[in-house]
Amino acid sequence: MKIIVMGPQGSGKTTQAELLAKKLNLPHLQTGELYRRVAKERSPLGKKVKELLDKGHLVPDKEHNELLENEVEKPLYKNGFVLDGSPRTLSQAKGQPFKVDKIFYLDVSDEENTKRLLKRGRKDDTPELIAERLRIYHQETEPVLKYFRQQGILEEVDGERPIEAIYQDIMNRLEQ
Repeated sequence: MKIIVMGPQGSGKTTQAELLAKKLNLPHLQTGELYRRVAKERSPLGKKVKELLDKGHLVPDKEHNELLENEVEKPLYKNGFVLDGSPRTLSQAKGQPFKVDKIFYLDVSDEENTKRLLKRGRKDDTPELIAERLRIYHQETEPVLKYFRQQGILEEVDGERPIEAIYQDIMNRLEQ
Protein backbone atom coordinates (compact mmCIF):
# COMPACT_ATOMS: atom_id res chain seq x y z
CA MET A 1 0.00 0.00 0.00
CA LYS A 2 1.31 3.43 -0.96
CA ILE A 3 -0.05 6.25 1.18
CA ILE A 4 0.76 9.96 1.15
CA VAL A 5 0.12 12.33 4.05
CA MET A 6 -0.04 15.95 2.90
CA GLY A 7 -0.44 19.27 4.65
CA PRO A 8 1.36 22.55 5.16
CA GLN A 9 4.26 22.93 7.60
CA GLY A 10 2.90 22.59 11.12
CA SER A 11 -0.10 20.45 10.10
CA GLY A 12 1.24 17.32 11.81
CA LYS A 13 1.78 15.32 8.62
CA THR A 14 5.07 13.80 9.76
CA THR A 15 3.55 12.75 13.10
CA GLN A 16 0.60 11.09 11.34
CA ALA A 17 2.85 9.50 8.71
CA GLU A 18 5.05 8.00 11.44
CA LEU A 19 2.03 6.63 13.33
CA LEU A 20 0.56 5.14 10.15
CA ALA A 21 3.84 3.60 9.04
CA LYS A 22 4.31 1.97 12.43
CA LYS A 23 0.74 0.64 12.57
CA LEU A 24 0.82 -0.67 8.96
CA ASN A 25 4.39 -1.98 9.30
CA LEU A 26 5.52 0.09 6.31
CA PRO A 27 8.60 2.31 5.94
CA HIS A 28 8.10 6.05 6.44
CA LEU A 29 9.59 8.03 3.57
CA GLN A 30 10.12 11.73 4.15
CA THR A 31 11.35 13.78 1.22
CA GLY A 32 13.20 16.32 3.37
CA GLU A 33 15.21 13.50 4.94
CA LEU A 34 15.80 11.98 1.49
CA TYR A 35 17.13 15.33 0.20
CA ARG A 36 19.51 15.69 3.15
CA ARG A 37 20.80 12.13 2.73
CA VAL A 38 21.37 12.53 -1.03
CA ALA A 39 23.05 15.93 -0.46
CA LYS A 40 25.79 14.12 1.50
CA GLU A 41 26.61 11.91 -1.49
CA ARG A 42 29.39 12.86 -3.89
CA SER A 43 27.27 12.07 -6.98
CA PRO A 44 26.42 14.87 -9.47
CA LEU A 45 22.80 14.79 -8.30
CA GLY A 46 23.91 14.85 -4.65
CA LYS A 47 26.10 17.90 -5.28
CA LYS A 48 23.27 19.70 -7.06
CA VAL A 49 20.80 18.94 -4.25
CA LYS A 50 23.33 20.11 -1.63
CA GLU A 51 23.87 23.36 -3.50
CA LEU A 52 20.10 23.98 -3.71
CA LEU A 53 19.49 23.17 -0.05
CA ASP A 54 22.44 25.33 1.08
CA LYS A 55 20.87 28.29 -0.75
CA GLY A 56 17.44 27.58 0.75
CA HIS A 57 15.97 26.72 -2.67
CA LEU A 58 13.47 24.00 -3.43
CA VAL A 59 14.59 20.92 -5.33
CA PRO A 60 13.17 21.24 -8.89
CA ASP A 61 10.41 18.83 -9.93
CA LYS A 62 12.58 16.86 -12.37
CA GLU A 63 15.28 16.13 -9.77
CA HIS A 64 12.66 15.55 -7.08
CA ASN A 65 10.92 12.87 -9.13
CA GLU A 66 14.27 11.30 -10.07
CA LEU A 67 15.29 11.09 -6.39
CA LEU A 68 11.93 9.63 -5.43
CA GLU A 69 12.05 7.07 -8.23
CA ASN A 70 15.57 5.94 -7.23
CA GLU A 71 14.45 5.63 -3.61
CA VAL A 72 11.17 3.72 -4.06
CA GLU A 73 12.89 1.16 -6.32
CA LYS A 74 14.83 -0.09 -3.27
CA PRO A 75 13.71 -3.46 -1.81
CA LEU A 76 12.73 -1.72 1.44
CA TYR A 77 9.70 -0.20 -0.31
CA LYS A 78 8.51 -3.23 -2.29
CA ASN A 79 5.42 -3.69 -0.05
CA GLY A 80 4.61 0.02 0.01
CA PHE A 81 5.35 3.02 2.20
CA VAL A 82 3.92 6.10 3.87
CA LEU A 83 5.25 9.26 2.25
CA ASP A 84 5.16 12.82 3.53
CA GLY A 85 6.61 16.03 2.11
CA SER A 86 5.64 15.22 -1.47
CA PRO A 87 4.20 16.09 -3.90
CA ARG A 88 4.44 19.87 -3.57
CA THR A 89 3.53 20.74 -7.15
CA LEU A 90 1.21 19.47 -9.86
CA SER A 91 4.24 18.49 -11.96
CA GLN A 92 5.55 16.33 -9.09
CA ALA A 93 2.11 14.75 -8.64
CA LYS A 94 1.78 13.91 -12.33
CA GLY A 95 5.38 12.66 -12.55
CA GLN A 96 5.32 10.38 -9.50
CA PRO A 97 7.04 7.10 -10.28
CA PHE A 98 4.38 5.02 -8.48
CA LYS A 99 0.62 4.61 -8.17
CA VAL A 100 -0.82 6.04 -4.96
CA ASP A 101 -3.52 4.12 -3.09
CA LYS A 102 -4.66 6.87 -0.72
CA ILE A 103 -3.81 10.46 0.12
CA PHE A 104 -4.68 12.06 3.43
CA TYR A 105 -4.66 15.85 3.44
CA LEU A 106 -4.49 17.37 6.92
CA ASP A 107 -6.60 20.49 6.66
CA VAL A 108 -5.35 23.09 9.13
CA SER A 109 -6.12 26.82 9.00
CA ASP A 110 -3.28 29.26 8.37
CA GLU A 111 -4.00 30.80 11.77
CA GLU A 112 -3.56 27.45 13.56
CA ASN A 113 -0.48 26.57 11.50
CA THR A 114 1.10 29.90 12.36
CA LYS A 115 0.44 29.34 16.08
CA ARG A 116 2.00 25.86 15.91
CA LEU A 117 5.05 27.01 13.96
CA LEU A 118 5.71 29.98 16.27
CA LYS A 119 5.68 27.58 19.25
CA ARG A 120 8.48 25.59 17.61
CA GLY A 121 10.76 28.55 18.12
CA ARG A 122 12.99 28.13 15.08
CA LYS A 123 14.90 31.15 13.75
CA ASP A 124 13.12 31.06 10.39
CA ASP A 125 9.68 30.77 12.02
CA THR A 126 8.78 34.46 12.09
CA PRO A 127 5.19 35.52 11.34
CA GLU A 128 6.30 37.08 8.04
CA LEU A 129 8.27 34.06 6.82
CA ILE A 130 5.53 31.65 7.92
CA ALA A 131 2.93 33.72 6.03
CA GLU A 132 5.10 33.63 2.89
CA ARG A 133 5.69 29.87 3.13
CA LEU A 134 1.95 29.27 3.60
CA ARG A 135 1.13 31.52 0.63
CA ILE A 136 3.52 29.56 -1.60
CA TYR A 137 2.23 26.27 -0.21
CA HIS A 138 -1.39 27.13 -1.05
CA GLN A 139 -0.46 28.45 -4.47
CA GLU A 140 1.48 25.29 -5.40
CA THR A 141 -0.61 22.71 -3.57
CA GLU A 142 -4.22 23.64 -4.37
CA PRO A 143 -3.85 22.24 -7.93
CA VAL A 144 -2.32 19.04 -6.48
CA LEU A 145 -5.31 18.55 -4.17
CA LYS A 146 -7.71 19.14 -7.06
CA TYR A 147 -5.78 16.61 -9.19
CA PHE A 148 -5.97 13.89 -6.51
CA ARG A 149 -9.60 14.77 -5.67
CA GLN A 150 -10.51 14.16 -9.33
CA GLN A 151 -8.81 10.74 -9.12
CA GLY A 152 -10.95 9.85 -6.10
CA ILE A 153 -7.99 9.05 -3.82
CA LEU A 154 -7.94 12.20 -1.66
CA GLU A 155 -9.26 12.11 1.89
CA GLU A 156 -9.50 15.51 3.58
CA VAL A 157 -9.03 15.24 7.33
CA ASP A 158 -9.65 17.90 9.98
CA GLY A 159 -6.10 18.45 11.25
CA GLU A 160 -7.04 20.77 14.11
CA ARG A 161 -7.97 17.98 16.51
CA PRO A 162 -5.80 16.06 18.98
CA ILE A 163 -3.18 13.76 17.38
CA GLU A 164 -4.99 10.58 18.47
CA ALA A 165 -8.36 11.74 17.06
CA ILE A 166 -6.77 12.52 13.67
CA TYR A 167 -4.97 9.16 13.68
CA GLN A 168 -8.20 7.28 14.52
CA ASP A 169 -10.04 9.13 11.74
CA ILE A 170 -7.34 8.16 9.21
CA MET A 171 -7.35 4.52 10.38
CA ASN A 172 -11.15 4.36 10.12
CA ARG A 173 -11.00 5.69 6.57
CA LEU A 174 -8.31 3.14 5.63
CA GLU A 175 -10.44 0.28 6.91
CA GLN A 176 -13.45 1.29 4.78
